[in-house]
Amino acid sequence: MAITYVDALTVAIDALDGEVAEKLTALRAQIAKKRSASSKPTKNQIANEAIKQKILEVLGSVDSPLRASEIQKELDDEYSLPKISALLTQLVNAKVVVRTVEKKVSYFSLV
Repeated sequence: MAITYVDALTVAIDALDGEVAEKLTALRAQIAKKRSASSKPTKNQIANEAIKQKILEVLGSVDSPLRASEIQKELDDEYSLPKISALLTQLVNAKVVVRTVEKKVSYFSLV
């Protein structure tokens, strides 16, 4: 199991006394604060979630699996093909979308 910096500093602080322990306590507080602040989604992550919803709507509106380029066309070429492909990969990893390969061509459909 991996140990976090905060956990490692906690162990070190327990083993030390005096000024060193005070400095490490302050450092632990800084690291914990950074970690909690970074858990907020960025503007790009929020925008990507909206695009994922559009992709899911497109996939839900058709009966057969679509290629990434076909999904891009359904979205009026609003987003680049690499962006669509990256978001489709995220959806596949989240087990929301299924990827099937036929003759070296990837097709995507809802689970």
